[in-house]
Amino acid sequence: MKITAKVQRSGDWWAIRVPEVDGAFSQAKRLDQVAELAADAVAVLEDVAPTDIEVTIEADLPQNAGVVVEDARTSNRRAAAAQSEASIAMHRAAQHLRTVTNLSVRDVAQLLGISHQRVSQILSTPPRDVSFPPPGSDIRVTIATAKA
Repeated sequence: MKITAKVQRSGDWWAIRVPEVDGAFSQAKRLDQVAELAADAVAVLEDVAPTDIEVTIEADLPQNAGVVVEDARTSNRRAAAAQSEASIAMHRAAQHLRTVTNLSVRDVAQLLGISHQRVSQILSTPPRDVSFPPPGSDIRVTIATAKA
């Protein structure tokens, strides 16, 4: 079962509402508790196991907070993509310098600006995508608009 936990701040708590299930409300002190508490509330009302419930969290934030959060998350995704690209490029360069031009590991290190130990580590492992979902990446942010 898939549900959406819509949350917004209410004092020191996060008020949780699950629109797909009538009467499914809860509260959490921290965002990392929302998915479990929403699943528990729905499980009781719908007579299903909490582990059978997939929760998407939508945080309703004041406009300025939502904008800065989205900017930070976008920058983080770009940085992860750039890191992945740099990792692959570094592996390709180390491999080429070592095998095609037959340079020593220490010369490769000097050219790439890394330690000879790091060159050896790069050469002993296949290139990999280093991107990963950061904590909280499963939370969608909605930006609240002022009500007239």
